[in-house]
Amino acid sequence: MGGTGSIIRNIDNNRKINKVEPVHIIKIGGNIIDDETKLASFLRSFAGVEGKKILVHGGGKLATRLADQMGIQQQMVDGRRITDAETLKIVTMVYAGYINKNIVAQLQAHGCNAIGLTGADGNLLLAHKRTHASIDYGFVGDVDAVNTGLAKSLLDQNITIVAAPITHNAKGDLLNTNADTIAQELATSLARIYQVSLIYSFEKAGVLLDVNDENSVIPEMGPAYYNELKQQQLIFAGMIPKLDNAFAALAKGVGKVIIGKAEQLPGLIAGSAGTTIRYE
Repeated sequence: MGGTGSIIRNIDNNRKINKVEPVHIIKIGGNIIDDETKLASFLRSFAGVEGKKILVHGGGKLATRLADQMGIQQQMVDGRRITDAETLKIVTMVYAGYINKNIVAQLQAHGCNAIGLTGADGNLLLAHKRTHASIDYGFVGDVDAVNTGLAKSLLDQNITIVAAPITHNAKGDLLNTNADTIAQELATSLARIYQVSLIYSFEKAGVLLDVNDENSVIPEMGPAYYNELKQQQLIFAGMIPKLDNAFAALAKGVGKVIIGKAEQLPGLIAGSAGTTIRYE
């Protein structure tokens, strides 16, 4: 991973801050959102997580289905959605509307007081429209700043934040933003104040040495081993952005990053399941 050396040099300085209060930031993938039974089970487990916590969710397949029904063609490049003006309306309605409020309602039913936010709400996540030399991603945003004060205020009132993958640019434009990146940005921002654990929960049991073998979970991974596996092309391409986000989070003071199966959330929090990402 480019810049790994400088990341390692920076991490010790970031960890000198005395942070004792834990915060769990947990991201769930679209595969969980798309399955009502799995989502309900996950949210029961999440509601039972003690202490301050944030849930970041992706979008699932509902936006794509609605776009198809409305005759709005969807374009994907390297697994990323091209967000034109009409698609932006759909993803905002689905991600920030139905999915976000459905999650909040279920958490309330489990006694977890939650509030659903986009990046525009309370200026939580300020972003800019992505620029690329050869690809126009449309209304896709990359995060510039996190309103740490707002997040801290809500967490200190024991209100759980449920963050939708929609940001804004302070010019009146909403932007579709990768949920993995939002989780990392929230984690690194709050790591200045709290002892933050970042958990990426999805359909796999962790980072797999063999993508077709659920029993090949790598229990721990540092940057040297990561680079070795990438060079040998043994890391599934879809996992690389998660791992890059994980190492970036550690570099900026996040105490722990774990990647694993959503159904194993208690084990992920305890560190007994999934893959723990760390520096040697």
